[in-house]
Amino acid sequence: MGNASVKVYHGYGHTHNLVVYGHVFKFKAKTTQIFSTNLFINIIHLFKLFVIKAYPFAKVRLHFHNQTIDQTAAYDGFFKFEWKALHEIEAGWHDVKVEAINDENKIIAVGEGKIYVPHITQYAFISDIDDTIMISHSAKMLKRLRELFIKNPRTRKTFPSVKDHYQLLANAYTEIDQPNPFFYVSSSEWNLYDYLVETFRYNELPEGTFLLNQLKQWKNLIKTGKTGHEGKLLRVMRIIDAFPNQKFVFFGDNSQQDPAIYQIIAEKYSENIAAVYIRNIRPEKQELTKKLLAQIEQRGINTCLFSHDQEAIAYSKKIKLIVS
Repeated sequence: MGNASVKVYHGYGHTHNLVVYGHVFKFKAKTTQIFSTNLFINIIHLFKLFVIKAYPFAKVRLHFHNQTIDQTAAYDGFFKFEWKALHEIEAGWHDVKVEAINDENKIIAVGEGKIYVPHITQYAFISDIDDTIMISHSAKMLKRLRELFIKNPRTRKTFPSVKDHYQLLANAYTEIDQPNPFFYVSSSEWNLYDYLVETFRYNELPEGTFLLNQLKQWKNLIKTGKTGHEGKLLRVMRIIDAFPNQKFVFFGDNSQQDPAIYQIIAEKYSENIAAVYIRNIRPEKQELTKKLLAQIEQRGINTCLFSHDQEAIAYSKKIKLIVS
């Protein structure tokens, strides 16, 4: 193997439209998490997540069941495979493998990942991360950076009972080994993928697919999470397009653009959306949030503005998203 590595993120889809993302790196710092309460160690570890060198325009080869697909990564090493399976794919998690190939057609790196195929009858959930699941202060740069630097994935706080609500939703009206799919969409960068996966697993949130923002170099670390609302809109729309027969439920907050993004999506995809939940973390935006949610409700979509997860759980029982 050469001086390269392949990172494959959780993918999603169904037989006729499977999607998996990843990156090829020339150099990527070792990022095995150290769960320290030492501020200095946490800063060094976070810094390492942004010490990367992408492998531009690398040749990549996907292996899925008996299929092989070749393509070229982008200038920042990012690749996205989108394909149709040769045979019907059953619901559940499926393994994929991606190889990086050099000009002599030799394999220089291999990465493995998984794709989730939901039951067609299941609900699917799309949730924002910052200030919807995790306390992030995403609208205030200094507070946001402090939260990132001082905490490690096991000390990052999630909102009380968010785990309970999401687990109830993941397991409603389905087999325990076939949970409803969760998609976690954030303006955070792909650099933070392992950090977020560890935070979510430690806090017992449903396993899901992450859709994050373009990689950043360490010199742009101070700008982390500050871009990509248009990108977020596109990422959400791609998920809905991939599952035209699925009913979606959205979770967000009113610290930044979620209510406006979801209102735009509700106009275009009202048939595909069952409910929109917004965490009210900015009371000064409450009236504007209510107006946007009222517009969403006019399209026959349930909406819930909540301050505490117990209110959201009660609403989910009321509209029968979860069993009382």
